[in-house]
Amino acid sequence: MSNNNRRDFLRHAGLMGAALGSVGSALAKSSSRDSGRVIGANDRINIAVIGVGGRGSGDAQVFAKIGAENNSCQVVAVADCYQKRINHAKDVLKISDGYLDYREILNRKDVDAVVVATPDHWHARIALEAMDHGKDVYLEKPMCHTIDEARQLVATVKETGRVLQVGSQTTSADQWWKAKKAIADGMIGKMIMSQGSYHRNSLEGEWNYKIDEAAGPDGKGEDFIDWKMWLGSAQKRSYDADRFFRFRKYWDYSGGIATDLFYHVMAPLNICWDRPQFPHKVMASGGIYGGPAFEMKREVPDTFHMMAEYPEGHSVVLSSSMANSVHIPGLIRGHEGTITMVDHGRFEGVVENITMRPEYRTVREDGKPVKKPIGPDYKFGVDEQKIAVDQYDMMTAHVNNFLESVRTRKKPHLDVETAACAQVAISMAVDSYRLGKVLYFDEKKWKVSDKPAKA
Repeated sequence: MSNNNRRDFLRHAGLMGAALGSVGSALAKSSSRDSGRVIGANDRINIAVIGVGGRGSGDAQVFAKIGAENNSCQVVAVADCYQKRINHAKDVLKISDGYLDYREILNRKDVDAVVVATPDHWHARIALEAMDHGKDVYLEKPMCHTIDEARQLVATVKETGRVLQVGSQTTSADQWWKAKKAIADGMIGKMIMSQGSYHRNSLEGEWNYKIDEAAGPDGKGEDFIDWKMWLGSAQKRSYDADRFFRFRKYWDYSGGIATDLFYHVMAPLNICWDRPQFPHKVMASGGIYGGPAFEMKREVPDTFHMMAEYPEGHSVVLSSSMANSVHIPGLIRGHEGTITMVDHGRFEGVVENITMRPEYRTVREDGKPVKKPIGPDYKFGVDEQKIAVDQYDMMTAHVNNFLESVRTRKKPHLDVETAACAQVAISMAVDSYRLGKVLYFDEKKWKVSDKPAKA
């Protein structure tokens, strides 16, 4: 990064000692808030989906399927900046209402909750506006694009009492809750380190999704894209089909691997630990190593690594490449034992079991070597143990957990506070990579700096 580009980035990111507490005008909250509809035990929850590209379309179909099976909910409307996606979603869902402007949905009194599955740079703004309109929110991962947006989401959930579930469905998979209990039961002793990976190998170059050449702001009928709306608060520029259809390759709209994939690792780790935690120190490295397919009009790296340190005295190490698919098993290491996620694939996949391997030392008793657990009170012996994991579709479980929370007003599995801890870590990793610096987080001030906070 050149000196001029570095200065521009610092000015826009608000790092290097600048507090992240200001609320941008684009995200300013309204002075009055709608409390939303009171949902009876037999009422169907009315869902609207904002953003019906690949992920949003899939989310909509999951909600619709669950509603058809148990009458708990129904999808009543969709919104997108691309007319073809609206038309397709309406046909698949067999509904009549679709909008180019998401605010049409927020103004509907009959909509109880929204699914936000837009590009990342729109997540926070729509979620904040939805809560101000009395809507509960299923917010696709990552929860937002910047650390300040995470702060605003935490504050707004607290102020409005709305339910917000972040859509990292991995947090509803059983292995994480079994691991959480194992850690709470003292099976690994003091936690030392968590590690994991997310590896793929795409010959086309990751996120080089198909482009519809006929579509654009000058497109007629279903080929119309509202480019100005899509850009939102991002830097103004002429229409670029690559940016629209392949937004995850550009910093203006995404954090690449960190926000798209590492969120699926950081969020469940925060569930496993004794409590969700903010890092105090983060660093990252990587680059575009995968060859021509990955270099094509790309800003984000195809290979990315992050390390985060936590005030309670443990660290996280994550590794990824989009040009090599060999997996590194997920581990949670403690002084007295280690939990391994045995999934034989990606870190966050549903697994058959988790394994517990105790740490031990070999001592001599009566002249013979004997294994002794390191922990004096370790009650699980010295042999590796397997803990069975319940098998179910984690996406269905995650959506059902959200719907239950909408009815009961209980916290969902991936509530806003837990989600914010994951978001801060990965957002700091993105900024660390772009700046080439180690960054520090002051949790009390929600402040990021390139210098450690004074004791």
